[in-house]
Amino acid sequence: MAKRILIVEDNSELLELLRLSLKQAGFKVLTASNGVSALESARSAAPDLVVLDLVLPELDGFAVCEILRREPATSAIPIVILTGLSTEFGRLAGLASGADEYVMKPVGAEMLISKIKHLLRRLDKSRRTRPEAPGKLACASAPR
Repeated sequence: MAKRILIVEDNSELLELLRLSLKQAGFKVLTASNGVSALESARSAAPDLVVLDLVLPELDGFAVCEILRREPATSAIPIVILTGLSTEFGRLAGLASGADEYVMKPVGAEMLISKIKHLLRRLDKSRRTRPEAPGKLACASAPR
């Protein structure tokens, strides 16, 4: 089953480029162009990963990230910040708000897809090896 990626970007041209690139890479792509719709989509669609711009209308990416991290249903979703904010403060604030990765624009689609796949692999590996109960592995019954 294809992983669901939510792209949150207010630049319509970049949003479409990212949507097409991720779709070609085999992902199911959801999109939002502002912070409020990003939260609604994350809550209703339960994406496997969010690619989040920081400078957004209605609610900025920092706030979206913090809200997603606070809510139990969305707290474990990996978040990749994709932004043009290049200051060290911006990077630190993005990571402090709960992001898993901070990527600067411009970035090639291949690099972004590589980072997304890396985060998803790391998450899948963590879920397979996390004990469900003492002495029991989450993947113990899964075929190899």
